[in-house]
Amino acid sequence: MRRSKLLFVPFWATYVFLYLPIVVLVVMSFNSGRSAYTYEGFSLKWYGELAHDDRVRDGLVNTLIVAAGSTVIATVLGTLLAVGLARHSRSKLLDAIALMPAVLPDLVIAIGLLLFYGLIALTLGLYSTVLAHGLFSMSFVAAVVRTRLANADTSLEEASRDLGAGPVETFIRITLPQLAPGIVAGALLAFTLSLDEFVIAYFTIGNTEQTLPIVIYSMIRFGVTPKINALAAILLLVSFTAVIAGQRMTKIGEARAQD
Repeated sequence: MRRSKLLFVPFWATYVFLYLPIVVLVVMSFNSGRSAYTYEGFSLKWYGELAHDDRVRDGLVNTLIVAAGSTVIATVLGTLLAVGLARHSRSKLLDAIALMPAVLPDLVIAIGLLLFYGLIALTLGLYSTVLAHGLFSMSFVAAVVRTRLANADTSLEEASRDLGAGPVETFIRITLPQLAPGIVAGALLAFTLSLDEFVIAYFTIGNTEQTLPIVIYSMIRFGVTPKINALAAILLLVSFTAVIAGQRMTKIGEARAQD
């Protein structure tokens, strides 16, 4: 049956609607003029100004600290959660609870964490944001690793146990290598989510520190400039790289599983 070319119109229209603003943002980041709406010529000066902006540099360092710390927490806890749900629990209720942070609005999580930190008298700072982002990203890591677990060969684990290996040794030598592509993909996803996350960081970081998304928010209140476009373009590049790397690792893992 011959497909009508009209069926591709909404397909491409959707892609244009999604990505045309991103293309415009990247193009305007190379604008030689100060206007964010009128292109006056090609220039890299706004990227150079970013390198000399202390506020942006401090925000970037804080963002990388939060993203790295929360990624470690989310990867470890998310992997253990996925293994526990897949191997030691068959409760749909626990599955729903484990994945709930991934579907709850960021604002609800942020307010809940802020109230909890106040209840336990925890001073807000980078560490409180690291914990918050780790909790938020843990569900995404668990979902990715659980998908990988569904394709894992359980007979290898059974053979390991039959040969006298304990649960911990079996997990380290058999289960963990099989899950490695999924774990890496989940870690990259957690890093990307933390890198771009604004709402939870805004509520849990306090008044003494700022992450890069908060810095961008404070800058954009006075209007969009090519400097902000350049900063957003860099974040887009990092995010796209992490997502593509995560997808690549997932495909490699699936190909090895089929072999």
